[in-house]
Amino acid sequence: MAVTGTAVAVAISLPGLAGADDTPGGRGTVGVGAAGTAGSAGASGSSGEQGTDGTQGDAQAPGTAPAPATVAPVAAEGEKGVGSDPLTDDELARAETLALAPPGAAAQQNVEGGRGPQHLGTDLADPLPGDGTRRAEVRFYDYARDELITRTVNLATGKVEKSGAQHGVQPSAHPEELREALELILASPLGKGVKEDYKDATGKELTSTAQLWFNGDLYRTYREANVPAQLARCGEHRCVRLVTKVLNGAWIDTRNLIVDLSARTVTRVG
Repeated sequence: MAVTGTAVAVAISLPGLAGADDTPGGRGTVGVGAAGTAGSAGASGSSGEQGTDGTQGDAQAPGTAPAPATVAPVAAEGEKGVGSDPLTDDELARAETLALAPPGAAAQQNVEGGRGPQHLGTDLADPLPGDGTRRAEVRFYDYARDELITRTVNLATGKVEKSGAQHGVQPSAHPEELREALELILASPLGKGVKEDYKDATGKELTSTAQLWFNGDLYRTYREANVPAQLARCGEHRCVRLVTKVLNGAWIDTRNLIVDLSARTVTRVG
């Protein structure tokens, strides 16, 4: 589904905005994308470290000060899994809460520019030799510093045993990031064609991301023959390409619109 760009491109800087499947879904709904993107992260849910596994399916007001940092309450243990069983919903929630506990989390930013890093995914960590304790590996992205943060949480003790940050490492996009990318496209002058295509297909105005099914993943420069200057930092920045369609209807081609989520710009390629 990659579309090769030409040397001519237009970038539009956008203000901060708050973040579809054919039936708007919640966590756990499996998404299906266009031409070769089946299983990509969709409207809502979590995504994996590699590939396009994910699911289908708000931000601080401009000019207002962030809410004061607070100390997270102790995470309740809830239902526990055994051995190599997948993490339970309670374990997933507890692991994310525990991983956010370090004081630096308050200074980090999510995809919408809000307080705290963007959650990307949580997986059961590989067991240590001779140790049956269940651990979770939690991945976040800090848009303030363009860092991937990985923390290993011991689900028995509630302690963060390992924490690391990496630059230039870009796991697959989370559905919340894809939704924000679509918000940026619709707010951009370059989104005019998307709105026109939607009206042609439905006879209605496109005013919300909820009116579209969407899917997509990272725009990776090493796969492109020509990368416009505006997208040269993709890889260091988080950049995504979307495929979209009318709910239960026609496809709308957005593959030539690349969103740099770190810079909050939309660039046309091709």
